[in-house]
Amino acid sequence: MPYAIMRFSKQRGGSASALEKHHEREKSSYNSNRDIDPLRTLQNYHIKPPCGKYYYEIQSRIEAAKCKVRSDSIKFVDTFIGGTNSFITALPPEEQHEYFKRAYDFISGRVGEKNIFSAVVHMDEATPHMHLCFVPLTKDLRLSAKQILGNRADLVKWQDDFHAHMSARWDVLERGEAARETNRKHIPVRLFKQAARLDRDSQSIQAALADINAFNAGKKREEALSLLSRWLPDAKSFAAQLGTVDNYIKGLEIGKRDSSEEIGVLEDKAFEKGAKLKIAESELRRLQKQIKEQRVLLAKIPPDVLKTLVEQREKIR
Repeated sequence: MPYAIMRFSKQRGGSASALEKHHEREKSSYNSNRDIDPLRTLQNYHIKPPCGKYYYEIQSRIEAAKCKVRSDSIKFVDTFIGGTNSFITALPPEEQHEYFKRAYDFISGRVGEKNIFSAVVHMDEATPHMHLCFVPLTKDLRLSAKQILGNRADLVKWQDDFHAHMSARWDVLERGEAARETNRKHIPVRLFKQAARLDRDSQSIQAALADINAFNAGKKREEALSLLSRWLPDAKSFAAQLGTVDNYIKGLEIGKRDSSEEIGVLEDKAFEKGAKLKIAESELRRLQKQIKEQRVLLAKIPPDVLKTLVEQREKIR
């Protein structure tokens, strides 16, 4: 089931520089973020490029509006626009661009196109996505993220309308379960990003293992050891985090059984529990498949290579 994704992140202003460096790819290297492929960064593009530094873009709009600003005021909103990986990556390039432009048009219609100061599409990560930043200025020139975004019920309406807007073009898109209505704990996005990293590393390692002689060729051996030394701890961490997700699902199963014993209105709660359980189980199965593939790869690693890795880690300690 493919979904269109939209998330808001309220910012007070101090994070403008850091977010600019990430969104606009101003760093010389991204060793701390292995999701970014520098070789593909040139493929990134803007729906709306910033005219200047983020801080200038924010302050100039606030000053022009002459609105009051408190120390705890939300000065801008960082909006993430994405979608299910299999859906987004299957779209032809021109249709991908249409997807993000359509999302841009939806948001600009709500917040005012003049208040948007940057909308950049990242093509250099596992799943193409857009970061759209805007200053939450109301029509009467007040700085109010609360009025623009609203309360919990308003945010659900935002998601309903966003789905209607996007699915009018791509009818395969489905409306996700409203987390703010059901209090569903989503499986963290970082787990899926970690899974994507592990998959890319696994492919590189398997290529090296395809020719065992490569491990006897000095440079090739060191290259393979470097990949494995990074991959093994990540794989272990990934497996450990899935344990927490599994416990969450077991909790849903117990809650579903408990609710199912009641009648009347509690039948609705049982149905809700069942819906949450179905989605969570589907997400978990995807990640558990990755764990199985990692175990298969681990079994292929020659014993002498594993021994070398252990020795290297002992020296570091």
